[in-house]
Amino acid sequence: MPNNRKNINLFLMDGEPSGRLKCSLLNWTGVGYKIPRTYLASCIDIKYLKQSGVYFLFGTDQNEEPVVYIGQAGIRKNKEGLLYRVKEPHNTIDYWTDAIMFTTTNDSLGPTEISFLENRFCKMAIIASRYNVKNANDPSPGNLTEEKEAEMEEFIQYTTLLVGVLGFKVFEPLIKPNPYIVAEPILYFSSKSIEAKAQRTDEGFVVLKGSQLNSVISKSCPQGTIELRKKYVTIIKNGIVTKDVLFSSPSAAAKFIGGSSLSGNEMWKTADGTPLKALNK
Repeated sequence: MPNNRKNINLFLMDGEPSGRLKCSLLNWTGVGYKIPRTYLASCIDIKYLKQSGVYFLFGTDQNEEPVVYIGQAGIRKNKEGLLYRVKEPHNTIDYWTDAIMFTTTNDSLGPTEISFLENRFCKMAIIASRYNVKNANDPSPGNLTEEKEAEMEEFIQYTTLLVGVLGFKVFEPLIKPNPYIVAEPILYFSSKSIEAKAQRTDEGFVVLKGSQLNSVISKSCPQGTIELRKKYVTIIKNGIVTKDVLFSSPSAAAKFIGGSSLSGNEMWKTADGTPLKALNK
């Protein structure tokens, strides 16, 4: 078993899970806060949110797709760092509902460090491709010493872990190795005219990038599937899916690929032709 187990501390600041959360890890100087937008005014007395740090604004766009804005906040002359930065330029933007802010208990993040962190987090979110990153500009990576960069990599590792624990898998690709379970086989869509691949995960069923869609929508195709094709039109180029797509079930994925009412247990097969339903036994 990999030696990466962690003791995570979550404090319900308002006594309820839907309110403000403070999070930290044993033997780490970092500290994070998950703040619903409607609770920002209640945070003016939190000293750590007056420091430098990085923040993430989560929400959905007009197409109900998840979006994130990743930013940095330096200490202002009025000693209002993170909280002021989140409230000041973003209060007129309507897409975000939750803010997650990270700093350190010893106030050790300077301008170069937070620029480096913003740059790395933006790149990681783009590579994971789960959320649409709303940053208009590519942040500067700064110029850190090797020692300081190693320290920031640890900060990134722990921040990534805590952001995921708080329910936002913005840095996790849909398909990732899991040392605790046997790797799922690649599954192929059972059609001579359509080439598509997928894989089961602990979140659902993922159609893999490069899969081909049937260009013909049959009369039996469910309306929900038709709507999904419209929703994902921006990631479909010339009938090819350009990024991994998560579905709730194999059948939902089969309908999306085949453009018809199909059974995922029948249509998805391993490389040797074994249907998915046989793997479920």
